[in-house]
Amino acid sequence: MTHHVDEHVGKRIRHRRWLVGMTQRQLAEAVGIKFQQIQKYETGANRVSASRLWDIAGALDCPVSFFFDGADTPTAKVDEMFAEKEAMELVRTYYAIPENQRRKLFDLARVLSDVA
Repeated sequence: MTHHVDEHVGKRIRHRRWLVGMTQRQLAEAVGIKFQQIQKYETGANRVSASRLWDIAGALDCPVSFFFDGADTPTAKVDEMFAEKEAMELVRTYYAIPENQRRKLFDLARVLSDVA
């Protein structure tokens, strides 16, 4: 049986990996393990040791605390939304747009959502 904190940490690993555009294989190579182990971490099937989490945080360029953010609260709708790969790809693509164009796109989205 998995522990809810292990599942949360795994979701946060997947979330950060998607955010930076890294595959499971790339992350596994960066920390010196097989990609199947990353799959197990991301599902919460296997617990991540402190030293391995430290390595993962380094490979994903974030603090270790990132993986525990929100762990003491019920699952938020935002977490659920970003669990969808399409949402993560949309966010990553959005931030790849130059800032001046991104602002215009944001304004357009705001106008369209007000119409709905």
